[in-house]
Amino acid sequence: MSRRLIVTADDFGRAVPINEAVEDAHRNGILTAASLMMGQAATADAIERARRLPTLAVGLHLTLVDGAPLLPTLEVSDLLAADGRLTRRLVDLGTRLYLSPRIRRQAAAEMRAQFEAFRATGLPLAHVDSHHHYHLHPTVFDLLLPLAVEFGAPAIRIPWEPPRPGSIGSLVNGLFHLRRVLRMRRQMAKAGLIGNDRVFGIIDSGAMDANCLSQRVDDLPEGLSELYTHPATRGWDEHPLPPTYRSTEEYAALIDPAIAEKIRQAGITLTTFPQEAARRRRRG
Repeated sequence: MSRRLIVTADDFGRAVPINEAVEDAHRNGILTAASLMMGQAATADAIERARRLPTLAVGLHLTLVDGAPLLPTLEVSDLLAADGRLTRRLVDLGTRLYLSPRIRRQAAAEMRAQFEAFRATGLPLAHVDSHHHYHLHPTVFDLLLPLAVEFGAPAIRIPWEPPRPGSIGSLVNGLFHLRRVLRMRRQMAKAGLIGNDRVFGIIDSGAMDANCLSQRVDDLPEGLSELYTHPATRGWDEHPLPPTYRSTEEYAALIDPAIAEKIRQAGITLTTFPQEAARRRRRG
């Protein structure tokens, strides 16, 4: 066994300050991967940067909520809020997805459009995950899995964080999602896709500063872990991240030489999903 860590930036393409942080944190820090949102304000800028970074593993950050749709309004009207953006009412949409074939067709069409848009960039598809981990919804995952296979993704993020000792909230959250996570693992294995053993960033979402990241490194278990972050070089006005997020501090942590040195001294291997897929193929 070994300790292997994927360090990912989510929301790549949402805003230029995020894109700036992704590029610098990969060049000069520990960032190994980024999850790209299609059709957002700074997606084109993100694609340009990704093409300059051939060692950055770029995946699709599938967006069905809290973002701009890729398809025309009339084709995804049931997914939208009054302002024309994808709804932020996650539970409401989840219920309607489960109950309505029409809404499932709209979601499936938007998902396919985002996969096709990613393929049109020419970037290798390193993995798939989703905004707000929305693929934890079993209906969304059932739509996502065949698309991931069709478009050649080697992996899907499994958004399950181990309960933290002393934290009732993390225990409840972990137990609540465990059954669906086990179902995801079985389906992915049958389809030939890999996933992470665990993820870090749910409990501390928006707060992965140097102290928090350092603690996660200290406590990293054996196996394949993914640690996801929301870095940015500065704030911005249009559709910003939640005000509680400390994105500039997360960016600073990703380029902190002390964190990189701690990872090196601990013998932790920084990796990506494509590297892990190749590793497993070699091992048979």
